[in-house]
Amino acid sequence: MRASDLAYESLRDDILNWRIAPGTALSETELALRLGVSRTPLRAALARLALEGLVDTSRGRTGVVPDVSVESIAQQFEVREALELQAARLAARRRDPQVFAELADSFAHASETLASGGTEAYYAVVARFDAAMDDAVANPAMRSALESVRVHLVRARRLAQDNPRRLIQAAAEHRLICEAVRDGDAELAASATAVHLRGSLTTITATLQKRAADESAPGPDSPTQEGA
Repeated sequence: MRASDLAYESLRDDILNWRIAPGTALSETELALRLGVSRTPLRAALARLALEGLVDTSRGRTGVVPDVSVESIAQQFEVREALELQAARLAARRRDPQVFAELADSFAHASETLASGGTEAYYAVVARFDAAMDDAVANPAMRSALESVRVHLVRARRLAQDNPRRLIQAAAEHRLICEAVRDGDAELAASATAVHLRGSLTTITATLQKRAADESAPGPDSPTQEGA
């Protein structure tokens, strides 16, 4: 693999998994040293990430990891809902029932997965689900559109890590989608997908609003209004 590809994969993974936080300025010198590459392949990697919307270069030469806002997430979910409901219908018509039977079983055991492997193990099951849906849809154009939307939502979806109860509920929602696809019930698959997406959006929005409130709250050493 080329140096630029290695740098791209490493930085993309760090951004999606919040190891590089929103608002972080991406120093080329520091990144090149950390990744063990020269600045030329690093710049190529940053350019690819900028095209995906994972790096903001509009503020100057130094790229910045964009913030995850309530407004941006709501807009992405509008696009995602339109695509994923249709994908669920198509998957139910074109699926391999065994694949989705196995996924339904995996989601049925989500609590055990979380207990033994943590959130990374759980999201590995979700990744298998996404890949299975893409394969079942068998539409390269839709797959490309879905991948473009998902990449912007992976960071937001990981906010549910702070809410184990939501992860268990999401697993139950995924299980229902899998069972509907397995059974070839296109409309139930679409309805179950809609329920899941709306639940995810509600959780993400509440988490972002709470973080914003916590960040704006005065600290213990902040002056009170009377003492200002």
